[in-house]
Amino acid sequence: MYVRRVELADFRSYERVAVDLDPGVSVLVGQNGMGKTNLIEALGYVATLDSHRVATDAPLVRAGAAAGVIRCAIVHEGRELLVELEIVPGKANRARLNRSPVRRPREILGALRMVLFAPEDLELVRGDPSARRRYLDDLLVARQPRYAGVRADYDRVIKQRNALLRTAYLTRKVGGNRGQDLSTLAVWDQHLAQHGAELLAGRLELAAALGPHLTKAYDAVAASRSAASIGYASALGEALVPDRSALEPAILAALQERRTAEIERGVTLVGPHRDDLTLVLGELPAKGYASHGESWSFALALRLAAYDLLRSDGIEPVLVLDDVFAELDAGRRDRLAALVSDAGQLLVTCAVPEDVPPTLRGARFDVTLGSVSRAA
Repeated sequence: MYVRRVELADFRSYERVAVDLDPGVSVLVGQNGMGKTNLIEALGYVATLDSHRVATDAPLVRAGAAAGVIRCAIVHEGRELLVELEIVPGKANRARLNRSPVRRPREILGALRMVLFAPEDLELVRGDPSARRRYLDDLLVARQPRYAGVRADYDRVIKQRNALLRTAYLTRKVGGNRGQDLSTLAVWDQHLAQHGAELLAGRLELAAALGPHLTKAYDAVAASRSAASIGYASALGEALVPDRSALEPAILAALQERRTAEIERGVTLVGPHRDDLTLVLGELPAKGYASHGESWSFALALRLAAYDLLRSDGIEPVLVLDDVFAELDAGRRDRLAALVSDAGQLLVTCAVPEDVPPTLRGARFDVTLGSVSRAA
């Protein structure tokens, strides 16, 4: 799989730009703030329908424009697929496949499989659990696009259930009838258990499959004596198995156990949205104990593990390294270059070409404010 062409209109800093790409290595060179990451972000949006930099779509649209457009021609197994996305802040986005409208934008997921490593990924190690949950869920969808629907259904249930609990919480504060406000809570419990069990089972399967790839990738990048490993932390307990029929009643039982606490706080306290991916280096948690260099290596290993896992599934994703080499010492640079040199398509961004190891200096594109040109 590779991106043959990407076109942007009113996306971030670009009024209009078109870039033709080839398989193999492409290096985007430009000073900071010129728009290298904007181009990468657009490809990431096609792959995940989300930005790795911002939480809402509004910043993606160029200032003064009503909407932004991404067009992406993707070649997979000799066939080309055209994906078009129109991003309209405050409204539902629109999508097309081969110029035919689709009912929901998430129907394009799977057209482009991509693994992106960016400086923001340090949050996978040092940040809140939400970053690690997103990492797992994005990889779930990349492997099996049907999980996009599972995520959407689960998020809808959590939103509705939280609204119900919040209403009951406020009613109780003013002395109202709490029981009447919670009359439909049992129905939402069933929905949460059903969709939550499906999502949790997928995450458990994924974490187990990812583990060996993570250990191997960290050892290759860091050349360290400490071994990296991952686990899955759930309020349902340890040693969970990805059995959907067993997880559903377990979630229901946990909801009943936490019912009083949920009513008192007005929020859902049980479910995959409260879980975490645990990262361990040696015998200690990576968060709080890993050095800066170890944290970088762990974050990079998480992305490389995702890349290797997709390849082992028969998927050849596009690999993107966004301003990565400037953050690594010479040893880590060379080891990383050796690991990714055989990628079907590798996109690298940098401010200084010398930061990129010689083995990865393929086609070069110069990025200036609002334009991208291929170097001779």
